[in-house]
Amino acid sequence: MNYLSVENLTKSFGERIIFEDLTFGIDKGDKVALVAKNGSGKSTLLKILCGDGTEDSGRIVYRKDIRVDYLEQAEKFNPDQLIFDEVLKADTREAQAIKAYNKALKNIEDSDAMEDAFELMNSVNAWDYDVKVNTILSQLKIEDPQQKIGELSGGQKKRVALAKILINEPDLMILDEPTNHLDLDMIEWLEVYLTKSKSAIIMVTHDRYFLEVVCNTILELEDQQIYKYSGNFSYYLEKKAERQEQLQATINKAQNLMRTELDWIRRQPKARGTKQKARVDAFDGLQDTANQRINKDELEIEIQMNRLGSKIVELHNVGKWFDDKKIINNLDYGFKAGEKLGIVGANGTGKSTFLNMLIGTEPPSKGKVVVGDTIVMGYYNQSGANFKEGKKVKEVITDIAEYIPLNKGRKMSAAQFLEKFLFPRSMHFMDVDKLSGGEKKRLYLMTILMKNPNFLILDEPTNDLDIFILSVLEEYLLTFKGCLIIVSHDRYFLDKLVDHTFYFQGEGEVKDIIGNYTAYREYLKEEASEQKQLDKKAKKPEVVAPKIVVEDKPKRKLSYKEQVEFDNIEQELEKLTAERDQLTEKLSTGECSGDEASKISIRLGEIGDAIDNKEMRWLELSEFQ
Repeated sequence: MNYLSVENLTKSFGERIIFEDLTFGIDKGDKVALVAKNGSGKSTLLKILCGDGTEDSGRIVYRKDIRVDYLEQAEKFNPDQLIFDEVLKADTREAQAIKAYNKALKNIEDSDAMEDAFELMNSVNAWDYDVKVNTILSQLKIEDPQQKIGELSGGQKKRVALAKILINEPDLMILDEPTNHLDLDMIEWLEVYLTKSKSAIIMVTHDRYFLEVVCNTILELEDQQIYKYSGNFSYYLEKKAERQEQLQATINKAQNLMRTELDWIRRQPKARGTKQKARVDAFDGLQDTANQRINKDELEIEIQMNRLGSKIVELHNVGKWFDDKKIINNLDYGFKAGEKLGIVGANGTGKSTFLNMLIGTEPPSKGKVVVGDTIVMGYYNQSGANFKEGKKVKEVITDIAEYIPLNKGRKMSAAQFLEKFLFPRSMHFMDVDKLSGGEKKRLYLMTILMKNPNFLILDEPTNDLDIFILSVLEEYLLTFKGCLIIVSHDRYFLDKLVDHTFYFQGEGEVKDIIGNYTAYREYLKEEASEQKQLDKKAKKPEVVAPKIVVEDKPKRKLSYKEQVEFDNIEQELEKLTAERDQLTEKLSTGECSGDEASKISIRLGEIGDAIDNKEMRWLELSEFQ
């Protein structure tokens, strides 16, 4: 079943054609990734699909009555709106029932309103929907649904926008960078959720593992055209390589034939009428084919790096805290030449603070950080791609240096350096303000590398960079001779580059794990398995109704039906416990017949199971008290 048809879609900015005559479709159940280099028009295409009307020509046809939702890179919300009201903004019966039910819970003394809300929840079967809402908010770590959106950070707003779409579960999701501002746990959860979702999806993302797991179709926007690959990311890479090989063979054949035809053209009389017109026309088409170029991105950089001395960076009994919040406890570590370190951990566990201590902008609360005399720091941070208004691309580089020193005493001009970083000369005098987000990040990275660092720190370097630039950057970093620290949510990037991983666990604890991101995930699985075994060995409490306080979790309120069940459990447990004690005492007297003792034993087993089930249910419901 076709959900979306795009026919002959064309878009340009002035004389620059972004794409031309694009034709493709999306069917029910498709999970489609749109890939292209930065500046090729991915986000522009998504906006046009959502009906912004900026296309030059072409048709966009959606199947009648399907619901479509769009996740933008920057969402616009009413700052006074509550998170809960925003994510349930959809005009569905389930959403309206849940809002009415939560409103009634705030005034539970109004029994009539409570009963009406309860009946409405039953009539539209909204209980499962309520569980889904709370699960999604919890997984995306939206902890207080009653908080105003205006109080949230940019990343939190992006997660609210994502939650809203997942809760609505439209027929077609259009997602622009859905993994931005998500930590690794959230990304892995989202992978599973979208894979199981019945919605069709078209997305733009730079997360290659995400593409690999979720998508079954890749649309590549290249040379103003769309190429379709029916498979995941690995299949796309394989088939694209085959396509380029076939194209190169066609170009080579055309170039060989063109030399023969060119010689024929030159030997013919100048008067066009005396030539074979069909052969001349064919030559023109042959020339177009022979002059094609396959653009293979190569970032060959031989920037001179300062020599590393025997002392690099050492941390001696370093501790850091803010008021009563511990960031780092007694960390001792010495960096070795050439090591590549990955840093992972939940937001707020101290990763950025750690980096700031290394570069000297944040003092430790105790201990000291010693930096060797030969160390030149290069720090690429998330907010660093800020350039003066009106600056040209080339000026950003020449303001630092006209020439860049290379190995063996050679040097490179600023223009050559820009070309190495895939900025053609046609872009050198372009206003920086007109660059895409990824192009600005790439230009910012150039300004870091120009300082010839031998200790390179990259804080989320993959955000807004396309998958082509990422693969090129990876190849450069693999050959980087200095020390490298990477903080990233890009699992593919971490897996390819790092030798060991600092896991910021919270409460000041930092675990050094030998290996890359995959090793870190294995460590977490082993840790969870060990904890599960310890929990099993722990003696079950005999307390009928243990009081459990669950902290730091988003809570939902009990439904009316669940509240009644919760209130009755304690009485039922008391009855079961009394019956168990009575039967046990009777059995211990030794006065029962064999048949009667057998029946009592069976009943005791049933009571034990019932008590276990009731206690488990009590624990489940108590989390939402």
